[in-house]
Amino acid sequence: MSKLLLVLHILAVVIGLGPVMVASSMFPSVLRRALAGGDAADARGALGILGRICRVYAAVSIAVPVFGFGLASMHGGLGKPWLVASIVLTVVAAGVLVFLLPAQQSALDALAGRGGAAEAPVPGAVAAEGALAGAPATASAAPGRLAMLAGIFNLLWVVVAVLMVLRP
Repeated sequence: MSKLLLVLHILAVVIGLGPVMVASSMFPSVLRRALAGGDAADARGALGILGRICRVYAAVSIAVPVFGFGLASMHGGLGKPWLVASIVLTVVAAGVLVFLLPAQQSALDALAGRGGAAEAPVPGAVAAEGALAGAPATASAAPGRLAMLAGIFNLLWVVVAVLMVLRP
């Protein structure tokens, strides 16, 4: 039973978290291209798909801690410091995702609200030359903020993976 739970835990990580990590990392660059005046219809379609991947696989990734807790309780390791640290980092990563997913949707809504016109700046968005476009408003539409959240999310999971393998 332990081996089966371990396989399910690893599959949940690969199948659940992998797509969220990749799609959330791709989202800001596609948004930057859309804001820089690229093909807005294609960008909106790609952003919609990337956002949906993040939302759907975020729900699937709930299986990761479920199987992880099953494994830990089966092996009596819930009190080990590396596991407690992993649990805390998992909770923090989930918190980052709670901010990331609505920010992606806000960026997509703001882009759709522009009607695809590259001339009208999105508040809080970063222009192609790196200067702030528009007034200081919704930071949720800023590709830089989305990139930062995705990077933090991914880094937290990398640290959890290292803790799982090294078990210090």
